[in-house]
Amino acid sequence: MRQFPPRRIVCLTEEIVETLYLLGEQDRIVGVSGYAVRPPQVRREKPRVSAFVSADIPKILALEPDLVLAFSDLQADIAADLVRAGVAIHVFNQRDIAGILAMIRTLGALVGVAERADRLAADYETRLTRVASAARSAPKPKVYFEEWDDPLISGIGWVSELIEIAGGEDILPELRSRKAAKDRIVSPDIVRAAAPDVILASWCGKKVVTDKIRRRPGWNEIPAVRDGRIVEIKSPLILQPGPAALTDGLDAIIAALWP
Repeated sequence: MRQFPPRRIVCLTEEIVETLYLLGEQDRIVGVSGYAVRPPQVRREKPRVSAFVSADIPKILALEPDLVLAFSDLQADIAADLVRAGVAIHVFNQRDIAGILAMIRTLGALVGVAERADRLAADYETRLTRVASAARSAPKPKVYFEEWDDPLISGIGWVSELIEIAGGEDILPELRSRKAAKDRIVSPDIVRAAAPDVILASWCGKKVVTDKIRRRPGWNEIPAVRDGRIVEIKSPLILQPGPAALTDGLDAIIAALWP
């Protein structure tokens, strides 16, 4: 970085933007991803410089950032271009709840507010523990989470963990350690055989069409379909591994499992 703590930060992913706002460090942000919607004022306060797998490199460079923050291998090409341009960049890669909490603490350290970040992460840990220990009056519902519909993709790590914290049973827990989406493709027959009680769906970047789920061959036999328990969770609440998933995302799962 050109200086510590960095004064000018570009965020290429939504959950980092939200975390900086929660830490009270939003004035450092000079550019954001076009997908950043939390908190709502970010869309009018900060210029948009990227999508998710593409970015306006000249626009980013014109902002003269001290630090660029990115996420995962999906942004590796963007990161490489910025590194070659002489920009300091940190790429997060959190894929589970422990990783989300570590991201919050690491981000706080990067911007010089480590103690504040530790308190924020500790508050989330306390809430997650409280939710996980809550008494439930019914047997654990079996849950299928669908991240994409063609092909069917499931098993995203932090969502699988949140389902269990909310008192549900993920029907495909073995997928949670697989980072790449291509390694989490599942057969419709596997889902049908598992007979989930609840289907949670969040199709990245598009609206969930519940009728399409209901019309899949043989899925009328699935308890979740038969009983009308197909629930969409909006992508910004659950598909970004950050604070939103630990709060509103978890709340949406609880509401779907325990109406």
